Amino acid sequence: MGAVTSPQLVDVVDTISAVRSYSSGGTRQLSSCRVERWGLRMECPTPEDPFSDSEVTWLMPDLGLRLTTHRARSRHARSSPSVLTAVRVQGDHRHWQTTDLLLGLAVPGGTTARIVRSEEFAAAVAGRVLRPGDADQALRIVHRTLEELSQHRHDLTSWLTYRGIYDVWPPL
Repeated sequence: MGAVTSPQLVDVVDTISAVRSYSSGGTRQLSSCRVERWGLRMECPTPEDPFSDSEVTWLMPDLGLRLTTHRARSRHARSSPSVLTAVRVQGDHRHWQTTDLLLGLAVPGGTTARIVRSEEFAAAVAGRVLRPGDADQALRIVHRTLEELSQHRHDLTSWLTYRGIYDVWPPL
């Protein structure tokens, strides 16, 4: 069975009202939203997810990446892997628009990162949902990031420090 492709996924974050709008038409109120020197930090509750209490997302426009993790509802639950997704980020201090390039890396911590969403990416390229330039950019971003992560033993904290981001990941 092949992957189903949809139009490009574009999200817009309004940092003043702390609302994230999805291309599907939905919106989500953010519990925190702050512009940092390296990008945008945000968190939102996930009441529909039985395992996750909230989603933490960092947008890093200079790297072309979105870093996401989910905070477990239970302190005793196994943590989910962090996911680095190739994105195109545009915006200013008020509005941040991200276009999902449909390719990323799952970084479970303590083990090797792996490429994720490759079937969805391939279907989007074949279906011309992703333009060739966007596909090339996604591949370059993911391969560069995977190589850099491997040089840092797949340790996100070490890699973030190498990239000049000294904030703790995952956030406390």
